[in-house]
Amino acid sequence: MSQASPLRLLRCAVPGIVLLWTTALSAQVSATSMPLDAGFGRLHPNPPSIPVAQIIKEFTAKESLFQAALNDYTWTRTVKVETLDSEGKPNGEYYQVVNIYYDRQGQRKERVTYAPESTLTEVMMTEQDFSDIAHRLPFVLTTEGARQYNISYLGEQRIDKIHTWVFSVKPKVIEKHHRYFQGRVWVDEREHQIVVADGKNVPDVMKRGHQNLSVPFITYRQMIDGQYWFPVYTKGDGILHFEGGNYSMSQNVHLREEVTYTNYHRFRSSIQVFYGGKNITNNGSKTKNQPSSAPPSQQPTTVPQSPPQK
Repeated sequence: MSQASPLRLLRCAVPGIVLLWTTALSAQVSATSMPLDAGFGRLHPNPPSIPVAQIIKEFTAKESLFQAALNDYTWTRTVKVETLDSEGKPNGEYYQVVNIYYDRQGQRKERVTYAPESTLTEVMMTEQDFSDIAHRLPFVLTTEGARQYNISYLGEQRIDKIHTWVFSVKPKVIEKHHRYFQGRVWVDEREHQIVVADGKNVPDVMKRGHQNLSVPFITYRQMIDGQYWFPVYTKGDGILHFEGGNYSMSQNVHLREEVTYTNYHRFRSSIQVFYGGKNITNNGSKTKNQPSSAPPSQQPTTVPQSPPQK
């Protein structure tokens, strides 16, 4: 399965024998990417109008705010993972719709609302896949997280009507049992926020009989409530190259993954209210604030206007 959103796979090699495969990326050629950023404008290696270090400081700081703000929202996540045959036609599918919400105690929960039986036969998802989908596909590069990466300025590029700065992001050191993002991010020149991330999760595990592979992915964001660029659409597409071993034959699996994030609603506000010198923020019952619609001039066009529907 999976994405540049990292998904772990189980592949049946011989009846009665199940081997674990996961999704990720390494120096070895474990996956061949399909074109994901088609339609972007030409990349111009022009120097930015402000210092690169300042841009990085500002957009990573806003990523920290974005990550904190996301804890105040509920939304719906729809996942579709397909394997494709030699003619590019789907021959297996996993599909799931999940609502991310808060219970009466204010604890974040996930509720599966639709999940037909999987028809995947070449690969199967594991619990790690779900963790990757929830936490790693919508790549976030906070101030603290940026310390783990080498971030290099590449140039300016236009995505539809949005002018962006493009940065290369690579992990400085890959520690055992840790996963990292490797690829590019596009930062809105006006908002100084990441609007697109295109890359892969690394490293891939390439042990014989135990291969963890992931497909490259691209995640688009859209401005929500006129403030935060939240993820709205992820697509992963590539051919995973499994090497033979332990009674299994080498095999190439064409995997395509799509994730949509919809129905963002603010559940609670981080704004503190003071009256008479006292903090009365938590007085009374909590209410769910409906998100305001951004003005048409703020609506981005980086996201496909009609994401694939089930």
